[in-house]
This record gives sequence, structure tokens and C-alpha cells, in this order.
Amino acid sequence: MDPTQIGQVRRFNRTVTERVGALQDHYLGRDRPIGEARLLWEIDDRGQDVRRLRERLGLDSGYVSRLLRSLEAAGLVTVEPQPRDRRVRTVRLTDAGRAERAVLEGRSDELAGSMLEPLSPAQRSRLVAAMAEVDRLLTAATVTLDPVDPDSPDARDCLRSYFTELQERFDNGFDPARSLLPDAGELRPPHGLFLVARMQGEPIGCAGLKLPAAAPAEIKRMWVAPRARGLGLGRRFLAELEARAVRHGCGVLRLDTNKELSAAIGLYHSAGFEEVPAFNDEPYAHHWFEKRIGEPAQE
Repeated sequence: MDPTQIGQVRRFNRTVTERVGALQDHYLGRDRPIGEARLLWEIDDRGQDVRRLRERLGLDSGYVSRLLRSLEAAGLVTVEPQPRDRRVRTVRLTDAGRAERAVLEGRSDELAGSMLEPLSPAQRSRLVAAMAEVDRLLTAATVTLDPVDPDSPDARDCLRSYFTELQERFDNGFDPARSLLPDAGELRPPHGLFLVARMQGEPIGCAGLKLPAAAPAEIKRMWVAPRARGLGLGRRFLAELEARAVRHGCGVLRLDTNKELSAAIGLYHSAGFEEVPAFNDEPYAHHWFEKRIGEPAQE
């Protein structure tokens, strides 16, 4: 990493923590630190699974437990085990908790206004645009790509969403039964793999890789949730699958796609894929792509 870039990130972090009051024990003038306030913001009116809350914020389970105990002692939340599985706990706001969150909302607006007020209109626009870009890039950096079984719940959720989107976008709809859908076994090691992208613990995309013997590797079922588009996740999937195919000894990487998926087609071109004649009889494909990625492994 570039030491100059590292230094700039550290300066930015120090400025932000000081300016937003993260160093104070009484965040926004209330009787609690920023960690407790952040938990209150994350708990909606329906309640929140403690495990999901922890994953979303990237916090240690012991630390979250201490924060929740403090909020519970203050009468702001209740924490209860679910009847069917007492290991799963749900946290809910009390009436006092909802009132406290409303106060925090108002004071947060005041803090944001205090950052913008001294600036000229042009400076405010620049700051807000820069913050939006920083938010987008920091969010992208939190996304993980995890190998999973293609029959796992997160994988199935992604595939269902993917097929629903294709049904809506394709001229003649989409029926998975007519598509060349690989058997789950083809996307499990050693014959392949399946990746799920997660952001704050939630699945937001997937991609599969077939690694057949004595044949090119093939990308299948790559999809990114609409809310996660613009984070560079499609390009990241391609790079990760290509690297894994190279490690497997593959020299060629293939994929096919539909004419309606113009953004995907543009991505494949920019990632170095070249259009080739059809190499399969996928009924929903109009374009076939291929990329040379390395020399096959030597026997």
C-alpha cells in the first residue's frame, strides 16, 4: 500500500471522529456514548435479531452484549429469546427508547447542519458530493465474497431474485427449467464453486464457476442486487472467478448472456472478454464471450 494514501486515510479518520463527536462519552449531549446511540438507530419498530445487528455493524458479540445490557438497564430496549430457538435473541425499543431515538435524530440533523452552515453553497455541494463518494467506496470495501454451497439458503435467495429479475427483463420471460442451469454438483469443489457476496451480513449477489475437466472454465449465474449496483461488485466477481480459474490451471474463461443485459455486456468487454461463436445451445443467450487467462497447468 502507498504510505501517502495510508496517511491521508488516517488524517481523514481523525478529522471525522473529532467532528462528529465520536470521542465524547456523551454523544450529542445525551447520557450515552456513540456505540449505544448507534444501536438505537439500527433497531426498527419491528425489532432486530441481535446476531444480524452484530453482523450489520461488524461488532464483537461481547461488546454488543454490554451495550445492550446498558440500554436495557436504562429502560430503552428489551432483549428476549425467540420461543422456537432460545439461542436467537430479539431486541426491541421501548416507548422510552423510541423517544430517545427521536431526540437523537433531531440532534443529528443539527450536527449535520453545523458542518454545512459555515460553508458557501458551492462548498456545501462539494462536501456533500465528496461524502457520497466516500460512503459509496467505504460500503464497497465492506463487501465479502464467500464460497458457499449452491443449495445454501443465501445462495437460493440470490438465485430466486436473479430469476425473478430475468423474468421481468427478458422479452419472452425466463423459465429456469428451459435454461442450461448447471446441476448444483457442478458448482461444488472440485468441479466448480459458488460465491455469495454479503454486505453487513446480508446476501447481495452471487456468481458460479464451472471447472470441467479438459474444458474451459465457465461463469454461470452472476447477479448483483439492484441496491448494490454501482459498487464495482460485478467487476470484482469477474476478477475473483478468473483468479480461481487460473489457480485451477484453466487457460480460457467463458460465459454467455442475453441481449437485454446491456450493462453486463459492457462489463465483459471492458474486462477483456471477446465475443465468440456460440459454444452451447443456451436458449436465452444471444452473446457468447471468451477470455484467455493463462496457460493450462502442466501434467
